[in-house]
Amino acid sequence: MATFRWAYVGCPDDPVTIAGPTGSLQFLSTSSGLSGSSNLVFNTSSNTLFITGTLLVSGTISASSFVVNQTDTISGSTIFGNSDDDTHQITGSFYVGNSEPVTTFQVLPSLSQSITLGMRHTYRNVAASGQTSSTGDYIIGFGGSGALEFRLHSASVHNSGAILVLKDELSSRTGQIVVSASGGDTIDNNGAYGLTGSAPAISLYSNGSDWFVF
Repeated sequence: MATFRWAYVGCPDDPVTIAGPTGSLQFLSTSSGLSGSSNLVFNTSSNTLFITGTLLVSGTISASSFVVNQTDTISGSTIFGNSDDDTHQITGSFYVGNSEPVTTFQVLPSLSQSITLGMRHTYRNVAASGQTSSTGDYIIGFGGSGALEFRLHSASVHNSGAILVLKDELSSRTGQIVVSASGGDTIDNNGAYGLTGSAPAISLYSNGSDWFVF
């Protein structure tokens, strides 16, 4: 024969109360009461949490998509992207500097212009023959003492609009500097270009197929 027992569950004189609008997250408002606010509501149909007011986070926020409608100030260091194939798109003007009126660099889409206070390009010293330009080169300074041969990388690799500045940094050189094009490329319709004389220089640009002196 089964044995039955009983239990008595007593309720406090002051039971817990629950309040707030539908969908509001509950929080302890008094020692015996829970409440919610229309400023913190979860919509079950859209799986969306709505927050009205200021959110202070001391840890890390992770999201697959992050949309900001208006940002007044971002303080501290920031990192955009974690891969070479990431793309960052900015619509509107762009300013880099301590203050907007005096900026180090700015982009003005309405004028299709970029403005900078100063500019510093990459520099590489070449003191021996057999070296080739890279897509990161801009200024090539030739050192050494005798004749040199320097090869330009393919114009298609550098892409159209690429510019190279080549300069002999010696006031007097035994022999000449021969600048050669790669493959079927040309330099002003020639396979090579010679730099002779006292500290000669040459500026080149690529149209994506060949190199040209300007």
